[in-house]
Amino acid sequence: MIKHAISTPSAPAPVGPYSQGIVAGGLLFLAGQGPFDEGGALVGETFAAQAHRTFQNLQAVAAAAGTDLGAAVRLGAYLNDLGDFEEFNAIAAQYLPEPFPARTTIKVELMGFLIELDAVLLVDRG
Repeated sequence: MIKHAISTPSAPAPVGPYSQGIVAGGLLFLAGQGPFDEGGALVGETFAAQAHRTFQNLQAVAAAAGTDLGAAVRLGAYLNDLGDFEEFNAIAAQYLPEPFPARTTIKVELMGFLIELDAVLLVDRG
């Protein structure tokens, strides 16, 4: 199987040996993104601001692969505080049209930020 890396300067660069995204088998696997600007600086003090930036980062990598979040089939959500769950749902609905992707939401201890997301998207919707 052939795989190729996806990269864009519109989202934070990886901070380790991984790609922003990998296309393989007609799917785009998006690495975890958080609320950081293109230079890696934290964006937003509120959960909402951080969640919006995180979705925007996912969308930037998806666009570099020629797709968008409307093609998501799976979303992994990692929240520092499950008290943000309802707000997360409302924000996610702004970025993810129906049918909504399958999703896992997990409470994790994030270091200095409130949310991280990863996803799997269709590249060829045909």
